[in-house]
Amino acid sequence: MSPDLIFWLALAAKMAVAAAFVVLATVAAERLGSLIGAMVATLPISAGPAYIFLALDHDAAFIAASAAASLVANAATIVFCTVYTVTAQSRGLLASLSASLGTWIALAVLSRSLAWTVPGAVLLNVLVLAVCMPLVRRFRAAPMPATARRWYDIPLRAAMVAALVATVVASSTRVGPSLTGILALFPIVLTSLMLIFHPRIGGPATATITANGLPGLAGYGAALLVLDLLAVPAGTAAALTLALGVSIGWNLIILGRRRAQSAKVARLPAGGSR
Repeated sequence: MSPDLIFWLALAAKMAVAAAFVVLATVAAERLGSLIGAMVATLPISAGPAYIFLALDHDAAFIAASAAASLVANAATIVFCTVYTVTAQSRGLLASLSASLGTWIALAVLSRSLAWTVPGAVLLNVLVLAVCMPLVRRFRAAPMPATARRWYDIPLRAAMVAALVATVVASSTRVGPSLTGILALFPIVLTSLMLIFHPRIGGPATATITANGLPGLAGYGAALLVLDLLAVPAGTAAALTLALGVSIGWNLIILGRRRAQSAKVARLPAGGSR
C-alpha cells in the first residue's frame, strides 16, 4: 500500500472518529436543555480528538506549544459567545453569526501578531471572562422550546467537525504549533448549533446555549493550561487525560451549583408562606 493511500485512509478514519464522537455528545445534550447543551458544547469534543490525533504525529513539545496558542484562542471564543448572545437578541442568523465569527477571526489574527507567554494567556482569559460574564448573565434563562431534528442536522454537524479535524491534522506539520493550536479551537460545535437552532427556535433561545457556555469555557481554559504545563514532563497521554478530567469535572461542578441554586429558588415560596 502506498504511503499516500495510507495517509488518506488514516485521515479519513480520524475524521470519522471525531465526527461520530461530537454527534453523539451533542445529540444527547440537546435532549436535556440549554444548560446541559452548553456544558457539552464547551467540553473538548472537537479539539480533544484533534489533539489526540496530533499527539500521534508530533512530540510533547509541539503539543504543549499548541495548547498555549489554544489558550489564547479560548479567550477569542469567549468573546465569540458574547457577541453572538447579545446580537442574537434582535438580529437574524446571518448578522449574528457574521458578527461573532468575524470577531473570532479578527482576534485570532491579532493574537498571531503578539508574543504570548502562558501567564499572559491566563490573564487574558481571566480579564475577558470578567468583562463578558456580566454582559450575558441576563440572557441565560430565556425559554428554549422543543424542536424536532431535521434530516440534515447530523450530517451537517459531522461534516463540519470532520472538516475541522482534517484541516488541523493535515496542516499541522506545515503551519507549526501556534497556528495549529488556534485552528484546533475554532468554535465549530457552537457554530453548528447556531446554524441548526437559530432559524428554528429564534436567536434569544439559541443564545441561552452560548450565554450558559461562558463558565464552561473557563474550565476549557484550565484544561488547556494543564495540557501545556504537563505535556512535556508527564507525557502527552497523561496530560491529555488530565486535561479532559479537568474540563469534565469543572462542567459537572457548574451543573451541580446551578441545580442547587434552582432547588433553593423553588423552595423560596413555601418558605416565605410560613
